[in-house]
Amino acid sequence: MIQTMISVRVAATIFRVLSALVILAITQGSALAGHEAGMDFLRHQKQYARVKEAFQNKADALERSLGAQGLKSTELNILIVAYKSEAVLDLYAKSPGAASYRKLTSYPICAASGSLGPKRRKGDGQVPEGFYRIDRFNPVSNFHLSLGINYPNAADRLKTRAADPGGDIFIHGSCVTIGCLPMTDAVIEEIYLYAIHARNSGQKTIPVYIFPFQMTRENMEKYEAVYHGQPELIDFWRNIKNGYDNFIVNGVPPTVNVSKNGDYSFDP
Repeated sequence: MIQTMISVRVAATIFRVLSALVILAITQGSALAGHEAGMDFLRHQKQYARVKEAFQNKADALERSLGAQGLKSTELNILIVAYKSEAVLDLYAKSPGAASYRKLTSYPICAASGSLGPKRRKGDGQVPEGFYRIDRFNPVSNFHLSLGINYPNAADRLKTRAADPGGDIFIHGSCVTIGCLPMTDAVIEEIYLYAIHARNSGQKTIPVYIFPFQMTRENMEKYEAVYHGQPELIDFWRNIKNGYDNFIVNGVPPTVNVSKNGDYSFDP
């Protein structure tokens, strides 16, 4: 009987402790959520030294560039298009209420790894090809500043034959790379600030399209001739060209879907 009473008391004590811990966790979580909700994204990012320095270096130039296109940093959406062969990253912009994007500026991609063709496994050195989005901001990156890309996406996961498709693909500074889109520090500061302004303007999804080359009819014929022995690669390029045409012709991002076999389909 005594042992039973002791066991009951111990169980009750453990229950009270666990309950207190749960309540504390909920309270702290609510406080943190309230803190984040009360702090806009721009102000949060400016707490970091490199972001603060980037604003000192680039804010005026960005405002002039946007103003020349009739745009404001407080009302901004952006879209990024990268071309591996040409080593160019194009940044498109629009106001949130506008239907179509216009090219705002272009930047050189300052280093490269891998070859043309999509990324399919960890360690292959490939830069992905396909339709992605920015999924994280890193103001304390080992490569100055970096914007994460959501590789592998649903299409990549269905297409890969590898146990591990890899990950951690970024647009970043420091001009070095294994599978990423590297920029000089000065360039990534601009891109990073544009992305901050877009997110702070309410753009939850910042698209990033990565193509092997500018997918004109002439380039398709050229590269299909070069890679004629790789029909699977050519089929992949023909597939993503549909999305390329959809955006480049009218500047409106298509709705991107993924089929059961990993092919993309696009709704205008």
